[in-house]
Amino acid sequence: MNSQNTPVHIKLWHREFWQLAVANLFLSMSVYMLIPVLPLWLIQEENFSMMETGLLMGVFAIGLFLFGPFVSYMVQHYRRNRVCMHAILIMVLCHGLLWYIDSLKWEFVEFGLILLQRFVLGALFGFAQMVLASTLVIDTCESFQRTEANHSASWFGRFALSLGPLTGIVLQQIWGFNIVIIVAAGLALASVLLIRTVDFPFRAPEDHVHVFSCDRFLLDKGGVLFLNLLLITIAIGIAIGQMDSLPEYGMMMVGFLLALLAQRFMFRDAELKSEVVTGLILLLAALLIILTNQTVAAGYISSTFIGMAIGIIGTRFLLFFIKLSRHCQRGTSQSTFMLAWESGLALGIGMAYLLAVWLPQQVNIVALILAVVAILMYNWVTHSWFMKHKNR
Repeated sequence: MNSQNTPVHIKLWHREFWQLAVANLFLSMSVYMLIPVLPLWLIQEENFSMMETGLLMGVFAIGLFLFGPFVSYMVQHYRRNRVCMHAILIMVLCHGLLWYIDSLKWEFVEFGLILLQRFVLGALFGFAQMVLASTLVIDTCESFQRTEANHSASWFGRFALSLGPLTGIVLQQIWGFNIVIIVAAGLALASVLLIRTVDFPFRAPEDHVHVFSCDRFLLDKGGVLFLNLLLITIAIGIAIGQMDSLPEYGMMMVGFLLALLAQRFMFRDAELKSEVVTGLILLLAALLIILTNQTVAAGYISSTFIGMAIGIIGTRFLLFFIKLSRHCQRGTSQSTFMLAWESGLALGIGMAYLLAVWLPQQVNIVALILAVVAILMYNWVTHSWFMKHKNR
């Protein structure tokens, strides 16, 4: 039997690891808290159409890939923690641009400027995440703890998908969009401070490192896993793009906690295939509930199911990427997973607004179709392909 129990090492949870995990939480929250409030600001304050708003939310996904080919060169030639901090500091400036635009209440901003801001923010967030997850987190732990470190740190980023929008909605309702941007920038700065206080040993630059490289960027044989995860996260992103209330994101957090309990007890010694299949069934159930029942209770249940699906599927696919990689490709596997995950969510959120214009009655049907294709692909193609090609 292919069990999926991840061992727990108490010694992993030292001060430096905690700081990087919380830095990941704050960094992700600074981006995710804009998910429910930025579209409202674009439509209500800046008079953008639903289609323009969808494009602005979706272009973030394209930006994620911009600096990927340079990651290996940058972390080999410069202090890796400083590279990450500089990227986050420029993210703060990107947030500051939105704050400045919002302060010009008497003027409407050009579509191209916001498009550029979203693209650059995505590029910097992707770069910072690649360095943080593929290099800095690994540097703080022993070799036998690295899988658990990646697994645990990724959960902090997952929690941000609920905590970020919750924070954004509360701030928007009480103080307005301007304060949302200030807090987002503050969270990014807090992540810089946390990274800054971690002591990373100096590493001499390696010779003959190519400026352009897939190292720490894209796993050369991870295409099947990437495509399957992308289908899943686009479907999830479409669902999240329609969530705009505190109870929905609060119940998503409940789903995350239930997913953690399920992984620790229900899936502890279960067959390897069961986890992803269960997560996808939960996602399908959530989408069917949204399609067929519009009551408040049904909304709570569907949000909980979505949170459980995100937690279960995200954890398992991350470990799939790690097991698919060779020993020297752990960082590359982390980046590949992150790109599939974040780009899928951003594309899905953007599609939610575009579909609201093109197919207003079929938005969730499109998400359901993607989820069905994803579970069929996983059951008939991806799992057997992974078992044949895994290296660990």
